[in-house]
Amino acid sequence: MHIAAVNEWDEKHLTKTWYVYLINNCDTPIEGTIVVSKGYGDDLKTSTMRHGLGDFEAKSFRKVEILQEDVFKLTNEYFVTFFAENKLFERKFLFQPHQVSENNTSQVPLLQMEGVLAQ
Repeated sequence: MHIAAVNEWDEKHLTKTWYVYLINNCDTPIEGTIVVSKGYGDDLKTSTMRHGLGDFEAKSFRKVEILQEDVFKLTNEYFVTFFAENKLFERKFLFQPHQVSENNTSQVPLLQMEGVLAQ
């Protein structure tokens, strides 16, 4: 399981835009997936966003949300819960302040694109 930020061309806005993806790199499907995201730091915080993403096939991915450049200076947290093999799992992913940057990109599993993996 990975959370990645990818800077890709956005046809709607005619510019490159950072998007967050959830990647199920496992060999098994996951069900009832929910992602809760928020940013915080230096007496600032963003709204908490909740994304019901449903089921994922094994080795699949889905776009979660846009990541505005104003929040790169914050710690951005993604809390993922899902069911697999009849068990509930949860995992927290973090982008540290200023981690999301073209200078920090590498090949992202399954996406075949350059991006930044959350820790």
